[in-house]
Formats: sequence, structure tokens, C-alpha cells
Amino acid sequence: MQTLEVLGKRIRTTQDLQSIVRTMKSLSAVSIRQYEVAESAVREYHRTIELGLQIALQAGPSIESPEPGQEECAAMLLFGSDLGLCGRFNDQIVDYALDWVTRQQDDRNSFRWLTVGSRATARLEAGGTKPDASYSLPGSINGLSETAGTVLSALDQWRGEGVIDRAVIFYNRRKELGSSSPRMRRLWPPDPRYLRALAHQPWDSRSLPMFTMERTALVSALIRQHLFVSIFQAGAESMAAEHAARLSAMQSAERNIAEKLQEMHSEHRRARQDAITAELLDIIAGSEALCDS
Repeated sequence: MQTLEVLGKRIRTTQDLQSIVRTMKSLSAVSIRQYEVAESAVREYHRTIELGLQIALQAGPSIESPEPGQEECAAMLLFGSDLGLCGRFNDQIVDYALDWVTRQQDDRNSFRWLTVGSRATARLEAGGTKPDASYSLPGSINGLSETAGTVLSALDQWRGEGVIDRAVIFYNRRKELGSSSPRMRRLWPPDPRYLRALAHQPWDSRSLPMFTMERTALVSALIRQHLFVSIFQAGAESMAAEHAARLSAMQSAERNIAEKLQEMHSEHRRARQDAITAELLDIIAGSEALCDS
């Protein structure tokens, strides 16, 4: 049986841990809202880009996106996390990406891997695949634009060198009750069906916007913005899913700690009562001994 001093120290340590868990839970809840707002804003911006593409594509002959080459050398952009305490968040997305590669019936080493998040990088390396490039996640939504720009520049460099002819993104998307599901999105080249749908979509009014920039250059610039937004949105959704998973984990941890504290307090009360009872018995025994003498 543990002494009162040891039990008291264990209770204080567990209460400190409970305070840390509550802080992490609050931070995750605030971060989820932050990334949800960013997702909403970037959707509005993406809609503006699509309207520009719609006008540019309708203003002349159709512009088809280039098809992948015969070698089909793809860049695999994978969003994970830098921090732990988020369950199987990184295992889930890495396993999903590797399974997708296996279904392509190709050697996974023929792909160029680019990871965002050190935990996902470590998990991918543990599976036998070393990323060709890896980046850390920003600490807040403010740094995600820079990260998306850095990733897009790396993909541009690979495309310019002829290393890749297509790119896909893998990321987790938040679901209800703190769970998430892995997703794959085609990044480059843009889906021809998507471009054709924009080109044939009717304009909302009779007044068509005009542009003075050379059409091909305008389409190229807008598609680049479309790629940037796609990377940013995938990163924002992934980080929201990460914090949702961490929030769920912290809620479970908080319940377990509360139950453990209740057990420890009960044990402390029993130990304290036993100590008081022992002291009373010692006093009674001493008193009886004095009376007998």
C-alpha cells in the first residue's frame, strides 16, 4: 500500500497532466475554427479564379491540358503532421497513398514523393520509401500560403526538368466526431473534363467581362493560381482534420484522467482513514497500557 505522501504526489502530477490536456484541447478547438474560416475564404477565391478561367476559355479555341507522358512519372504530394497525439492520422494517409501506388501496378520508387509534415515523412520512410523533398507544417494558417507556394515551386522545378508529368495530392479530410478520411486529388495536369465544363458553362449575365492580357498567358496564370489554391485548400483541410483528431484524443484522455483521479482520490481517502485509525488504535493501546500500569 502506498503512503499518503506518494499518493498526494501522484494526484498532483495527474492534475498537472489534466491541465495540459485541457490546454491542448482548447488550442485544437480554436485551431479547427481557424482552418474552417480559411477553407471558406479560399473557396470564394477559387470561385473567382474559375470565373476568370470560364471567360478566358470561352473567348477562343479550346485549350486542353497536356496529358501525362508514357512513363507516367508522378509527383506524390502528401500532407501529414509535425506533432503527435492525433491517433492514426499519419498512418492512415501514408497507408492510403502507398495502397494507391500499389493499385497503379508500378514500382513506388518510380514516383517522386514530396511530404509536408515530419511525422508523415518518418512514417513513409518506415514503410521503405524515402521522400525526395520534405517540408515542415506552419504553426498557423498565416504560414500556410508560404508553404503552398514553396511546394508549388518545387513541383514547377520538377516539371521544368522533365522529372514529372503529373502530380496528385493526398490529405486527410475531417469528418464528424473527430474522425477523418483520406482523400486523393489530381493536381496536374488539370482534369480536361473540368476545363471543358468551364468552357461550356453559361455566364450568369448578358454582359461578358473583357480582358486585355494575351489569352494563353492568362489561362496559364489562372491555372497556376488554381494549383496554388488546390494545395492551400488540401493543407487547410488536412490541418483541420489533424486538430480534430487531436481534440478527440484529448477528450478521451481527459475522461480517462478524470476517472483515474477519482480512483486516486478514493485511494487517498482510504489511506488517510487507515492512517487515522492506526493512530487512534496506538493512542488507545498506549492509554490502556498506562491504566494497567
